[in-house]
Amino acid sequence: MTPESVIDIGREALTIAVLLLLVLLLPALAIGLLVSIFQAATQINEVTLSFVPKLLITLLTIVLAGPWMLNIFVDYMRRLIENIPMLIG
Repeated sequence: MTPESVIDIGREALTIAVLLLLVLLLPALAIGLLVSIFQAATQINEVTLSFVPKLLITLLTIVLAGPWMLNIFVDYMRRLIENIPMLIG
């Protein structure tokens, strides 16, 4: 196993991790921004008002994008496991 192959595996793992995290974080960020604008406009300072919509949108995102995310992760793991003999020697 060469240092280049280790770097390539790590880079691909980080790329997939960032992609999967962005799928979850971007909708929560957008909803958080909308709720913050609403709170600023109405001067309501309730913590649960921002937490509950973020939680709900995150759960909805997991339900809708979960199969795709799982497919991406399983494909990466399958490729990694299949390439073990080539990586060893």
